[in-house]
Amino acid sequence: MLQKNDVLTVTCESIGTNGEGIARHDGTTLFIPYFLTGERARVKVLKVKGNAAYAKVEELLTPAEDRVRPACPVFARCGGCQLQHMAYRMQLRFKTALVRDTLKKLGGVTAEVSSCERSEAEYGYRNKLQLPIGTVNGKNVVGFYAERSHRIVDTDACPIHPDWAAPLIAAVKKFMEKCGLDGYDEVTHTGQLRHIVVRQLGKKFLVTLVTAVRELKGIDYFLFLLDDIFPAYSFYLNFNDQDTNVVFGETFELLKGPGVYERTEGGITYEAGANTFLQVNEGVRGKLYSRAVAFAGERETVIDCYAGGGLMTAMFAKKCKQAYGIEVVEEAHEMADRLKERNGLENMHNLLGKVEDVLPPLLEREQDALIVLDPPRAGVERSALKALCASGAKKLVMISCNPATLARDLGILTGSLTESENGELLRTQGEAKGPFEVVSVQPFDMFPQTKWTESLVLLQRK
Repeated sequence: MLQKNDVLTVTCESIGTNGEGIARHDGTTLFIPYFLTGERARVKVLKVKGNAAYAKVEELLTPAEDRVRPACPVFARCGGCQLQHMAYRMQLRFKTALVRDTLKKLGGVTAEVSSCERSEAEYGYRNKLQLPIGTVNGKNVVGFYAERSHRIVDTDACPIHPDWAAPLIAAVKKFMEKCGLDGYDEVTHTGQLRHIVVRQLGKKFLVTLVTAVRELKGIDYFLFLLDDIFPAYSFYLNFNDQDTNVVFGETFELLKGPGVYERTEGGITYEAGANTFLQVNEGVRGKLYSRAVAFAGERETVIDCYAGGGLMTAMFAKKCKQAYGIEVVEEAHEMADRLKERNGLENMHNLLGKVEDVLPPLLEREQDALIVLDPPRAGVERSALKALCASGAKKLVMISCNPATLARDLGILTGSLTESENGELLRTQGEAKGPFEVVSVQPFDMFPQTKWTESLVLLQRK
């Protein structure tokens, strides 16, 4: 039986859901980060739990053809990326298989999955940078959290972000040094600076500095440094003194710029602020939204659930007879209303509230509507899924950034998962009797170099 600190030679047989290599030895399955299919290596066992063990590569004996040199010096220490050691063509194959295998394993859904749609930009694609600021061993650090921790890995640049990321990080560090400011310590709750967040909209930027104190010295100096980095930007101070993992507090103070900027995409002009949700990869987002809108007919009514600021709802409204957008965040709902007015979309109707509350009565009124579900990572509320199953809806479009919750939700809609009396979801024995069937599954590589992917699924009523 394997023991901690054992060193052995193994061959990687496959890639796991987190991008780690999987090998087997004497009946034990080993999970080994940064280990590619077909590679042979000497590995050291770090932990053994039953028939599973966790190990690290000590010496790579036979590298795979698809192994490449990571672009980031802190890759494997930072938790932001998991796949920089993997050639991009292999990343796409991995994500295609990940979606297919997760749907089958967790949801009991057997479906043909199209090859993952590539991102034209393999690096430098993110339009949003969000960095924690803290202390490690008494030293101020700016970087990203290590995998499964809140330990900040200090960094000077990040290759999946644009070129402006490096000078911004340098400016934050210089600001702290010159003005005697400290990063926030989550244990002692000391220090002034918690996060720096930047959103790019074309050639304009929204910069937010999250602080644990209401009064911050030297802020004019920080703005002076930012003037050399960004051609046009708005700057917010955000106050957050809560013991929480949520980045932003409730209070935003605008110190420079208009606070929101306009952008045009897919023929729709919209505005975005510091806390507006937008997909981080503009090129892939355009492909994804265009493909989703293509599923709708010109005479159809569309109900867009989890609509955010209304961009995709507006795209449907521009094409279709009617489009409803349901959103629970009041700020996003108000932005959707302004978007409707700015684009003259009289057939766009923005509804404020939870999807599980607003959708059921709307389904009774719009029985033939095309339903679009683009939920957060946690997936769709079960009551909303039950309402869809009981409705007359004939076609559903789902967008998901989490294959695991997508598998669960599809399992409920197709009937491959059945709810027990105590609410537990169990694999259906025999034929799935849910009202919907999967027509197509298309992954999109919204997040190159990471284990994450976005999926677009079309379902129709049986």
